[in-house]
Amino acid sequence: MLKLAIYGKGGIGKSTMTANLSAAFAVLGKRVIQIGCDPKADSTINLLGGCPPTPVMDYLRIHEDAPSDISEISREGFGGILCIETGGPTPGLGCAGRGIIATFGILDDLKLFEKQKPDVVMYDVLGDVVCGGFAAPIREGYADNVLIVTSGEKMALYAANNICTAVKNFEDRSYARVLGLILNHRNVENEYEKVSAFAAEKNIPIIGEIPRSDDIIRFEDEGKTVVEGDMSLPVSQIFIELAKKLLKEGKETL
Repeated sequence: MLKLAIYGKGGIGKSTMTANLSAAFAVLGKRVIQIGCDPKADSTINLLGGCPPTPVMDYLRIHEDAPSDISEISREGFGGILCIETGGPTPGLGCAGRGIIATFGILDDLKLFEKQKPDVVMYDVLGDVVCGGFAAPIREGYADNVLIVTSGEKMALYAANNICTAVKNFEDRSYARVLGLILNHRNVENEYEKVSAFAAEKNIPIIGEIPRSDDIIRFEDEGKTVVEGDMSLPVSQIFIELAKKLLKEGKETL
């Protein structure tokens, strides 16, 4: 099982990258679960035609008991991808990180992975501040590898550095490692050179490059990933080739 956690600065395109990679894995015939670990609960929306599942934290606020079946807190999207959103606390109250920990406990109780037997599990994680809750995918062993989405913008690279530091803090406990960077181009001046220099400093590869694309935006307006919208487009093929590369890299590191 390939287990990937996607981190990066807020607004950098984590959910777009995660959903398109999930769609690409599905196109390659893999059984995929995508878990959105963000209070906004919008990670899976473009796999579900614009209609996300009930977030786990919302379910827990409405019902006295935890869900007894995964169908109560999930929806199946494009390519059979099982979509789950952790959600967050009532705005202004509670800790979103604790919501992630509570959700993971429920998924363990429901024996999600044992029953679903996925080939790929994707965690889309809010990554500006890697506190205890948001570090759960890597700290608790749910993810084996971390992908960091960045651009050449200063604050995106600053967040990427914080994430690298957080992952490194867990190295001695054999938790997740940074598999590579995904450069999500923002047309920043000398963007590749800036990200390449950061990658060299941290000794991690740029594992994928996603160009600026109006097609991504166009299909997201329709509640779709670009991979679902038109698989023949060059940007869709980039996601599919990146998915193939990640499957190969994951096998070599498992």
